[in-house]
Amino acid sequence: MKKIAIYGKGGIGKSTTVSNMAAAMAAMGLTVLQIGCDPKADSSRNLTGGKNIPTVLDTLREKGDAELEDLVVKSSSGVLCVESGGPVPGVGCAGRGIITAFEKLEELEAYEVYCPDVVLYDVLGDVVCGGFAMPIRGGYADEVCIVTSGEMMSLYAASNISSAVKSFGKRGYASLRGLILNAKNISGEEELVEKASQEMGVPVLYRIPRHPLVQQAEAQGKTVVEAFPDSDMAAHYRALAQLLLEGGETN
Repeated sequence: MKKIAIYGKGGIGKSTTVSNMAAAMAAMGLTVLQIGCDPKADSSRNLTGGKNIPTVLDTLREKGDAELEDLVVKSSSGVLCVESGGPVPGVGCAGRGIITAFEKLEELEAYEVYCPDVVLYDVLGDVVCGGFAMPIRGGYADEVCIVTSGEMMSLYAASNISSAVKSFGKRGYASLRGLILNAKNISGEEELVEKASQEMGVPVLYRIPRHPLVQQAEAQGKTVVEAFPDSDMAAHYRALAQLLLEGGETN
């Protein structure tokens, strides 16, 4: 089972990237579990027709308990989707919500029941508190990738995430594999990201170009891989998915 956490600043296109990779991996015949770790609970929208699915925390609040079928939604592309959700606005801790969701999935033996080949954690990276760091330090993920652009705040968040991963890595937790440049087409973007990667001591794994098909696909509530499978942009997501799958399986 390959377990990869994808971090990045909010609004950087992280969920779009993760969903397209998940769809590409599922099209390869793999069983993919995508877990959204963001209070907005929108990680899987492009896999589920543009609709939000019930979150783990909302389900627990409403029902008091839950079964796996209440929490896991299979998309039309075959991806198994879970959204951790968050607390009632203004009450509670979003990070704690992620921990609760993870504990519930373990209690219900989600990994044993679905036997995923790949688990993708889509994690908000604006803050790296205990809950948001759970995929790294809890032994859930083996590798971490950071989605960034050349924008200052995106690179600042990437640097913070990098520091957190390296800190936990010394204790035998997940390792930082590298950066994924999701281009915004700002001036000197590639050079800015390359410089930042050198400062962090990690490679730029892949460069995703900016393309209008991404917005067109999202308007349909779909990934580019599903909506425009023969496009160059879909080929980029498939190439990125293949790249992250390489290197052998981790248990």
